[in-house]
Amino acid sequence: MDFEPSQRCSEFKERLTAFMDEHVYPAEPIYERQLEESGNPHHQPEVMEELKVRAREAGLWNMFLPDANLGAGLSNGDYAPLAEILGRSHIASEACNCSAPDTGNMEVLYQFATPEQREQWLMPLLDGEIRSAFAMTEPDVASSDATNVSMRIERDGDDYVLNGRKWWTSGALHPHFRIMIVMGKTSTEGPRHKQQSMILVPPSTPGVTIARGLSVFGYQDQEGHAEVLFDDVRVPASNLIAGEGDGFMIAQARLGPGRIHHCMRAIGAAERALEAMCARAVSRVTFGQPIAMRGNIQDWIAESRIEIEMARLLTLKAAWMMDTVGNRHARTEISAIKVAAPNVALKVLDRAIQVHGGAGVSEDFSLASAYAHLRTLRLADGPDEVHKLSIARRELAPYIPREVPA
Repeated sequence: MDFEPSQRCSEFKERLTAFMDEHVYPAEPIYERQLEESGNPHHQPEVMEELKVRAREAGLWNMFLPDANLGAGLSNGDYAPLAEILGRSHIASEACNCSAPDTGNMEVLYQFATPEQREQWLMPLLDGEIRSAFAMTEPDVASSDATNVSMRIERDGDDYVLNGRKWWTSGALHPHFRIMIVMGKTSTEGPRHKQQSMILVPPSTPGVTIARGLSVFGYQDQEGHAEVLFDDVRVPASNLIAGEGDGFMIAQARLGPGRIHHCMRAIGAAERALEAMCARAVSRVTFGQPIAMRGNIQDWIAESRIEIEMARLLTLKAAWMMDTVGNRHARTEISAIKVAAPNVALKVLDRAIQVHGGAGVSEDFSLASAYAHLRTLRLADGPDEVHKLSIARRELAPYIPREVPA
């Protein structure tokens, strides 16, 4: 591995860092004020649309997509440091059209959609005109095993009919939400990994009900995490993505890059928390000395730096492997960083909250909100335990005797 960023990556980092300093960080309090003044936690603050215009003008748009004709043409290794910078602010990713779940949905449409589906849904998403949602998780089954999904997608003539209930459908309360990718069962027979399919469903379709927005430790995301009901929802058969039985395969293809994006953003959040911790430690005085002089505080700062660097290196290795040998052969590294990065970020945030004292758990600082939302990453895109199980199975495989043919 060469840890030196490519020339293109360095150029993007320079421009993105300047964009964050000049526009994103100053816009954060304006965004929060406009959101609060609207009285609607899912309102689209006007400043976000202004940031999107500036990001496009700066060429900081669709940086996640490796196709140079539609995106920035960056590799996973090139994009990883940029995702870290975006992760320093909760509004930066959307400003650059690089926010989940849209990135994953755009990658699905880019890889698997028909030309007609791409024209109708991918292009407006790439242009930032609409937002999307991804509906896989269900409240009545253990969705960490995607083969458990129970929503039915049944063929009826030229249509498919959907019945079931989803939740944690991220993006479904955003005011620009226009399309969701839904995973369900088109068959209950055959191999268990070939019973699932994915289909495009506009939220305006009769029978679709956005039942409620789910809060995260009491916080409502601006884009929302919705419970969605499907009652005899009928969509054209042409809305099916790829073929029947391809849903599980598509899900695996979608989640690999998404996990890397989440991890790098988490590291960016951890870096900003470490900066806040250091600034607070220097400015707060107890018993005649800044608390930065206390040995335990210095331990926390040092441990945070060490852990962030380890997580960053593992993430860069995973991104490098995805670029060089493909997602399949990077499965262990992807699973490892999916466990490591959120846990490191949470440790650093917890220390930063402690150094801030009572202020750390208040709304006067962003630490409590960041902690609440980062905690979900230990569950989103597969809980820690499933990723550890996957890693352990691959580690044990060489030691398990194969059955001797009779």
